[in-house]
Amino acid sequence: MSRYAYVNGRYLPFRDAKVHIEDRGYQFGDGVYEVCEVRGGRLIDERRHMVRLQRSLDALRIRAPMSPRSLSVVLHEVVRRNRIGYGNVYLQVTRGVARRDHGFPAPQVKPSLVVTARPLNRTRNEALAAKGIAVISVPDDRWGRVDIKTIGLLPNVLARQAAIEQGARDAWFVDKDGYVTEGASTNAWIVTAAGAVVTRPADHGILRGITRTVLFDMIKAQGLWLEERPFTLAEAYAAREAFMTAATQIVLPVVRIDGHAIGDGKPGPVATTLRRDFHLYAEQS
Repeated sequence: MSRYAYVNGRYLPFRDAKVHIEDRGYQFGDGVYEVCEVRGGRLIDERRHMVRLQRSLDALRIRAPMSPRSLSVVLHEVVRRNRIGYGNVYLQVTRGVARRDHGFPAPQVKPSLVVTARPLNRTRNEALAAKGIAVISVPDDRWGRVDIKTIGLLPNVLARQAAIEQGARDAWFVDKDGYVTEGASTNAWIVTAAGAVVTRPADHGILRGITRTVLFDMIKAQGLWLEERPFTLAEAYAAREAFMTAATQIVLPVVRIDGHAIGDGKPGPVATTLRRDFHLYAEQS
């Protein structure tokens, strides 16, 4: 757990970090967030995360709480104060504190900003990747703008819990047409029998993952065959490999989907190589 957090202009011991009960994030889920990997004490792909943060803020018409330069200082300071070598840093921006009313506050209130950081167990994460994980499929019952990284994640929470209760690590959402959209907190990928690396286009139906974006550069540089298109559960069951991507797990092989073994039931060479080489292509700050 973080020892220090940043809350609306103050660095506080974690136990003292609090927000007002009428913060609109608490009342309505009216806010956005980002999570950056920390590796060697440095932020991974900070610039790309901040670009996506601004896009989410603009989509919800929430003001930025401070300049990008100032926010970068806060992020690095929270990492430093918590002595994070390997872990993540989380930031959340909400519309702010106002009397509970569905409409935007008038006059406009100051946005709320919270930043925390925590260590991760690198040995455990690498062991998980070496073994691979199981996922289940669930109907995609989320709202139509999951490309905005909002803090309103109840369907994702329920999907993840369903996976846990079935002995799996994560859940993949499936839309009404039978196509996989993404994971509860990840982007979904397969490698077909023909060797194509496939992931869904980044429309309004999925989040444009930062790790996903970096992988596009890697796949091109390594001469792999990329297909950006929807794929069905049946295709996933029959795939040579499957994997998911996220900021804190990078590339994580998927070896079972709904109880079906993928390929030979072990992490495949494409996912393993992409995970191994990821930080050669990611930005560090």
